[in-house]
Amino acid sequence: MEESVLRRSVAEFVGTFTLIFIGGGAGIVTGQDIVAVALANGLAIGIMVTNVGHISGGHFNPAITLGFLTTRRITPVLAVAYWASQLLGAVSAAFILRWLFREISVALLASPAPHTTDAKALVLEGIMTFFLVWAVWATAVDPRGAFKAIAGLAIGLTITIDVFAGGPVTGAAMNPARAFGPELAGNTWTGWWIYWIGPIAGALVAALVFEYLYLRPVAPAVVGAPESGVDEPRPGETAVS
Repeated sequence: MEESVLRRSVAEFVGTFTLIFIGGGAGIVTGQDIVAVALANGLAIGIMVTNVGHISGGHFNPAITLGFLTTRRITPVLAVAYWASQLLGAVSAAFILRWLFREISVALLASPAPHTTDAKALVLEGIMTFFLVWAVWATAVDPRGAFKAIAGLAIGLTITIDVFAGGPVTGAAMNPARAFGPELAGNTWTGWWIYWIGPIAGALVAALVFEYLYLRPVAPAVVGAPESGVDEPRPGETAVS
């Protein structure tokens, strides 16, 4: 990508703004209908990754950006620019939603449900973020992945299934910016640390495991059943596609 830091950062701002505005707005206007919220969040990310993934990589999440920085796939300067853009996008969207709907309702905030504990919420956010970042690495980072073919579909659908599983328990933020923007706009900080530690831990585990298990060096493509006219490898040989 030959885009400048500014152009990439603007793409990250727009993508993150879209996630909070559409995902949070859907929660407000539908009264936290889980299907609507899950689809809104997944579609928002899927569409924005498709739109600007070729410009910025389509992170829209400080935890994902940290994964890219840790695996040396972006520079520290670009990572800082992304973090600033993501947080600014989240805050801007949250304050606009507050203005549009008078107040930040519980539908917009990410906070642990009364029937769970902080520890369980932390683990759940970490696991859901692991799934998300694993999908990012498998489709967008791995050169053998399907990123160019399906763009944000797999990433968006991963967010959708995560919201179905964890939305009623933690709000399924999977993203420090997704939590921070509404928290600041609503001045509500219940369990705020969960949405930093959980997603960051999950993102780092997923990024590092995929990176060093499959991409350092890139493992050969998986070979399926031999096709007609193709000889099976003899013992001691490695099949190639």
